[in-house]
Amino acid sequence: MVLVGVSADSRTKLIFVPQGVKIYSQTYRELILEPEIKSAGSSLFKNTPWIFQQDSAPAHASKATQSWLLGENIDFLSKEEWSPSSPDLNPLDYSIWGTLQSRVCATQHGNLESLRKALITEWEKILQEELPKSVQQFQGRLKAVVKVKGGYIE
Repeated sequence: MVLVGVSADSRTKLIFVPQGVKIYSQTYRELILEPEIKSAGSSLFKNTPWIFQQDSAPAHASKATQSWLLGENIDFLSKEEWSPSSPDLNPLDYSIWGTLQSRVCATQHGNLESLRKALITEWEKILQEELPKSVQQFQGRLKAVVKVKGGYIE
């Protein structure tokens, strides 16, 4: 599993979850939030306010995760604030993952290490090419979801 974070002008590094690891609330905090997201927010945004957005996956929406984010003073969208049509409002879901997948899978990979290297290479290219445009689509997509009263737009 691979996880990332994006904004209009920056992104996290690719976060690779070891093969076979199940993402429960505790592993999400220990492998991703504590070592990666907390420091990424500080380094990417410096003194600029930012809001952490995640989907409603069980590990993200758990009371323990939500409490941890509150305790770390990380502004975030709570599970109650998050749209049930989250793929329509997540730049990773409506744009970035598809682009990354098509580029990486254009070549067959004989092993996990080859796939990992290709992901890293293509991830670096996406920032410069598509990321700002993808994130800028968010406001229009948000209005479209509101117009259909929280339903899906695609």
